[in-house]
Amino acid sequence: MKVGVIGAGSISEFHLQGYDLLPDVDITAICDLNLERANEKAVKFGVKHVFDDHKDLFALQDIDAVSICTWNNSHADLAIKALDAGKHVLVEKPLCMTVEEAVDIQHAVKRNDKVLHVGFVRRHGANATVLKEFINQGELGDIYYAKTSCIRRLGNPGGWFADKKRSGGGPLIDLGVHMIDLCWYMMGKPKVQSVVGNTYDLLGNRSHIRNLDFYKAADFDPDINSVEDMANGLIRFENGASLAVDVSFSLHTKRNDLSARLYGTKGGAELEPELHIITEKHNTILNATPQIDSLTFDFEKGFHREIEHFIRSCQGLEKPVSPVEDGIEVMKMLRGIYESADKKREIVFSEPSHSSGRR
Repeated sequence: MKVGVIGAGSISEFHLQGYDLLPDVDITAICDLNLERANEKAVKFGVKHVFDDHKDLFALQDIDAVSICTWNNSHADLAIKALDAGKHVLVEKPLCMTVEEAVDIQHAVKRNDKVLHVGFVRRHGANATVLKEFINQGELGDIYYAKTSCIRRLGNPGGWFADKKRSGGGPLIDLGVHMIDLCWYMMGKPKVQSVVGNTYDLLGNRSHIRNLDFYKAADFDPDINSVEDMANGLIRFENGASLAVDVSFSLHTKRNDLSARLYGTKGGAELEPELHIITEKHNTILNATPQIDSLTFDFEKGFHREIEHFIRSCQGLEKPVSPVEDGIEVMKMLRGIYESADKKREIVFSEPSHSSGRR
């Protein structure tokens, strides 16, 4: 298969590495508004065609699939154009900026009969794959509650990440999208019923802080910041289950925190910071630690597995793990939290079902 990559920023490196490892894949083209940056990646990975306009890449008839690694506000437009040009698409998270855009992408997927994979890369971690198998085998029973955090005490990347017009938001849409999706996926992807949330923008990017390094975008500018510092939310699902989330770029806390926990009728699990399974045997509570290469998410291996799965999906060898429908449902949750914070009320997507067994 011949693939193209649109966007040559930091995240594209993981996509390019993933494709480069596959013997039946040729990275044929790369595109970025910054032609110098695109050329650097082309030299590193032996890419034949380099463009600064996506239209030129889409015009290449022999391109089978593309990765979209651009600003969030361009995801929908590029995904739809790629699909209409007959390409399979892997689009980085979040799928897009709004639920309406997500639905438009879904229409493009259906009318072109192509694969669209949403970049929920944490689903492909070894810890997630192992836990999902335990869940599928009924080891946790009925999962009715999950909670997750991705807290950075100092970690606003700046640049386009801090520009709401390009990013669509701050830590919720950048970090929270991963953690919400990971828990929701483990819970069996129930339909969202309602969302209540809060956002805060009281600290800014805190670029005055010294003696503590943090990741900065290539276009970091301390004077640009229009996104929230912190967000939290409670998501209720139609089956009665619930998910609590809190995320931050900046927060007065002792240390960074990453966690994802699930609670079921037969057992529980901690997926991050390390995989552990909690269960009962013979009237005794057991804390079990699976013996795997990495108990936490390994970014490099996770992307390699995701890229390989995407290619196999395009070849019809596997069913896509993260289809466009999943992107729509996650987008409902993200936009629901933002809307709830703006309107200071709960956002309802569907009426409660009286048949639910959970209360």
